[in-house]
Amino acid sequence: MDAFTEPDFSKVALITIDTQVDVLDGQPFEIPGTSAVLPRVRELLDGFRAARAAIVHIVRIYERDASNVDPCRRGAILGGAPLLMKDSPGCELAPPLRAHPDVKLRPEQLLCGEVQSVAENEVIIYKPRWGAFFKTPLEAHLERVGANTLVFCGCNFPNCPRTSIYEASERDYRVVLAEDAVSGLYDKGRVELSNIGVRLMDTPAVLRALAG
Repeated sequence: MDAFTEPDFSKVALITIDTQVDVLDGQPFEIPGTSAVLPRVRELLDGFRAARAAIVHIVRIYERDASNVDPCRRGAILGGAPLLMKDSPGCELAPPLRAHPDVKLRPEQLLCGEVQSVAENEVIIYKPRWGAFFKTPLEAHLERVGANTLVFCGCNFPNCPRTSIYEASERDYRVVLAEDAVSGLYDKGRVELSNIGVRLMDTPAVLRALAG
């Protein structure tokens, strides 16, 4: 790492990606490995909450008429697949991630591009496609909280975390991937991330750096 890419944990935000009920084991949109990383994601959340550092939960919310669904999934939704449906229990954040048990998404607010606050320094933002920055208020929110370093975790590396990391790199953020707190990570992906200046750290290392 060098001075231009080294994480600055005094100006950091934790970004969880698409870690919602429907992608967990046994659910309609099960993503292998996501349930297994939930304990690590929760450890990160606990550490960031204790440090009063910024947290952003990025979520998907699908309209029942599929009007906001990716083309590759639109047919499945129109065919009746119950995936991340607006106002459904499966669309909610996975229970271990919630700041308190009664946290619920506010779909109308989120779908309009607003930021939903759920706790001190902790918000939810809806994204309409793979990347967390595409047509979302994420960059403006990160500017407001003064973050220049982003730690990513959640579901499912080949798609949304990977895209979001590249978008963050394009915007000159210093980027960390919590490699034991993301599902679907593969060896070639680790090499590719290292090549663009992303730092791969496990959860204990992230928490030590945050405390340090």
